[in-house]
Amino acid sequence: MSRRQGRGAPLADRLAALREAVEVADGRLEADAVGRSRAVLAKAGAREALGGATVVALAGATGSGKSTLFNALSGAEVSAPGVRRPTTGTAHATVWGADDSSDRLLDWLEVPRRHRHAPEPALDGLVLLDLPDHDSVRLEHRLEVDRLVQLVDVLVWVLDPEKYADAAVHERYLVPLAGHAGVLLVVLNQVDRLDAVAVRACLADLRALLDREGLAATPLLAVSARTGAGLGELRGELARRVSARRAATDRLAADVRASAAELAGHCGPAGSGPAVGPDDRARLTAALGDAAGVPAVVSAVARAVRRDGTAATGWPVVRWTRRLRPDPLDRLHLGREGARSSLPAAGTVQRAAVERALRGARDSAGEGLPESWRDELRRTAEDAGDRLPDRLDAAVAGTDLGPRTTPLWQRAVGGLQWLLALVALAGALWLLALVLLGFLQLDDVVPVPRVEGLPVPTLLLVGGLLAGALLALLARPLVGLRARRRARRAELRLRGAVDVVAQEEVLGPLGEVRADHARFCAAVARAAR
Repeated sequence: MSRRQGRGAPLADRLAALREAVEVADGRLEADAVGRSRAVLAKAGAREALGGATVVALAGATGSGKSTLFNALSGAEVSAPGVRRPTTGTAHATVWGADDSSDRLLDWLEVPRRHRHAPEPALDGLVLLDLPDHDSVRLEHRLEVDRLVQLVDVLVWVLDPEKYADAAVHERYLVPLAGHAGVLLVVLNQVDRLDAVAVRACLADLRALLDREGLAATPLLAVSARTGAGLGELRGELARRVSARRAATDRLAADVRASAAELAGHCGPAGSGPAVGPDDRARLTAALGDAAGVPAVVSAVARAVRRDGTAATGWPVVRWTRRLRPDPLDRLHLGREGARSSLPAAGTVQRAAVERALRGARDSAGEGLPESWRDELRRTAEDAGDRLPDRLDAAVAGTDLGPRTTPLWQRAVGGLQWLLALVALAGALWLLALVLLGFLQLDDVVPVPRVEGLPVPTLLLVGGLLAGALLALLARPLVGLRARRRARRAELRLRGAVDVVAQEEVLGPLGEVRADHARFCAAVARAAR
């Protein structure tokens, strides 16, 4: 089979583009539309392997003289004509030429009744079929016609003067073949029953009807199978198609264009920007962060830093009491690989916010897309919603919140607190010694130094305690400031981890759907060229 095209892209390129479109659309678009395109691809593959014969089918209604015309072209009584079709509903074939590929072709077409015509160079390679009547009362006959109409290379529709405008023929067969005008012939048979004026009137009316149906490029011939009028012109048209050796290619090209036109209904305008805008992305990240417990972790970080800082800068004699309180971060069980954290589950408000954010991102990604692709975005968002809880928990639990180290200034304050505590302890021990000496009535033996009239031991005890308390009070705002800074850094890291999850689980898949839509439409456009 020739691959040359009279116009447009080569058939191989069109088929490759249609195959790409079908692969992208599989499981996303209507099964019928994708199935018909797959059938075209399967037909193209099979037809190419079956040689370059030209399959021409005569189709028509009961009483149109189709079988008589078939016999006249075949030069033998191959198909029994009559008012009623044979009950078998089986197509007949006449083959011109001795190429064995014709038998394989007829096997593929499932046409068992075959007649070999004497060699005729002008028609060598022609396979002529006589189809069952399309208006047969038998369902299997009509189904056989529908099947073969989709497979043949050239379709000759035989009409008679009485029923040439029959709506059943035009609406069911001819109108849907408007895109196949180049591989279609319409024959007005039995013109011997009319005078010359009536023939011209019928032809003019039929021509106008075909033109209105988009078949202006379809040839219209007037013949009489009984008298032989017009048969030479019809045989010449068939000979021209056979000698060109491109009828199969033209039919497949028309099928590809028809499939592409059907798939094009699922194409919307190509988007040049991101699938989801920055505002929708920010709302999604914020909603996911709240649902994942980021505020709880940030609060725990602040409390943990404040707890550690207060313990490091507080009175040494009471700072141990801080250690009795559980660590806020340890209670959340963060950083345990393969295990869930102890963060509280998202509440009703948080879940509703996530649903709204997912819906907003989905609607933003689907702006301007056809309903079928918006349905795919909806399924993608729903699948992402099912995966998000586990991914978010793992992301939050695995986020590095920073080292739990004590800064240098807190160590210095802690050392100073120990020094003041030792001063107070020295004063306390000194006073205790004085009390002991007084009990032994030896207090006059050891003089007590004074400063501004105050005993030095008392100054050491009171001064050490008051200085330690004042130092702890002065360090507390600095501890709080560090806690807020650490909490802000932790929040940035947590929000970043949540944003990665949003990108991988929601925004990325939504963007892939939009990119697949663009790739699908580009492939459809190439197939239609």
